[in-house]
Amino acid sequence: MKKFFQEIKADMKFKGAGPGQKLTDSGPREKAPKDKPSQPALKQPRQGPTNEAQMAAAAALARLEQKQPRGRGPVSQDSIRSQVRKELAAEATVSGSPESPGTHVVPEPREEGSAHLAVPGVYFTCPLTGATLRKDQRDAHIKEAILLHFSTDPVAASIMKIHTFNRDRDRVKLGVDTIAKYLDNIHLHPEEEKYQKIKLQNKVFQERIHCLEGTHEFFEAVGFQKVLLPVPDQEDPEEFYVLGEEARAQPQNLERHKEQLLGAEPVRARLDRQRRVFRPSPLATQFDLPGDFFTLTAEEIRREQRLRADAVERLSVLRTKAMREKEEQREMRKYTYTLLRVRLPDGCLLQGTFYARERLSALYGFIREALHNDWLPFELLASGGQRLSEDENPAFNECGLVPSALLTFSWDPAVLQDMKAAGAEPDRSVLKPELLSVIENLS
Repeated sequence: MKKFFQEIKADMKFKGAGPGQKLTDSGPREKAPKDKPSQPALKQPRQGPTNEAQMAAAAALARLEQKQPRGRGPVSQDSIRSQVRKELAAEATVSGSPESPGTHVVPEPREEGSAHLAVPGVYFTCPLTGATLRKDQRDAHIKEAILLHFSTDPVAASIMKIHTFNRDRDRVKLGVDTIAKYLDNIHLHPEEEKYQKIKLQNKVFQERIHCLEGTHEFFEAVGFQKVLLPVPDQEDPEEFYVLGEEARAQPQNLERHKEQLLGAEPVRARLDRQRRVFRPSPLATQFDLPGDFFTLTAEEIRREQRLRADAVERLSVLRTKAMREKEEQREMRKYTYTLLRVRLPDGCLLQGTFYARERLSALYGFIREALHNDWLPFELLASGGQRLSEDENPAFNECGLVPSALLTFSWDPAVLQDMKAAGAEPDRSVLKPELLSVIENLS
């Protein structure tokens, strides 16, 4: 039996060897082809879709979603992440598209000294000296200017020092009110000796006045003198501020100094608008801003942009419209300054720097200062023709005009109708001649 199976196996091998060949044949011997397992072809690395393909896919997806009825929202974590990825991709596509006129631009900040910055930086003007200062120079310069002012007006200088050098506004108010009370007592009781002197070691004086910079200079400037006086039931004398005879003879001066002290405000550098006028330019919507315009540093902003991709994994629910609007407002509050351009009827551009929290009325006033006919009413239009009303007076960061924006100037429609009825046309050139004489090219 074993031999029988061996013969069957040999016969099967012989038949599987292919057709036979005679030994006398002179042709080349060919081996029967053997079936080899097919090997998969090497796959080429897949190329990512181009920007144009991504934009086309996003547009097609949007059209498809509009045609199909909306069902229940995604319930699984994978579905939610997929939907969030689509939203982020759509936002990135929108942010990468060319800006329409009037749309505010949020560029990546560059370091100082970069070529073609829209403005060289943020600068301030000292109200005492008129000097133009960088942000890191303003506090030291103002303090130096106040100290120099002691040589010309020690009373005013000491009042400025009290309100400016001390940052805690509540402590300043408490100290100023206490000084005013001392001066009121002198004015109301000119004949009583106890009101003409102030004990320096008094608890109220030490806690409210002595701790403030500038208070001792104020007392000496208005006529008080430091004197050592004996104290009853005490062996050693103590220091007092005693009002001098010259100051007692002119009580109205003390009253005037008191009002100055109560009505004073801290001396702060004013933001320099850096007003500039440009000829008509297709670059009007391009804003390349220095790092001064951002609360965060340039590196922090770049890092935050990189972290946006990681937000997909952290989000577990889709953002509603209210959530997105709230997030946008939070983003807007990161900006400290904003650069605004206004396109005038002749195409020229008026540019200025503002605080992001300033109100729209500041921009209207800035424009009126530059107009040849500043009494004529006008309107400002943002992107999409949105009217920005001076009466509503929103802050720039509340209406999305940060960190930069291009707006359009137009005369009030009622004024245009009246001029047309009178057969007149408004002048296309609306700026003062002295501004047109320093007009620049926008590059």
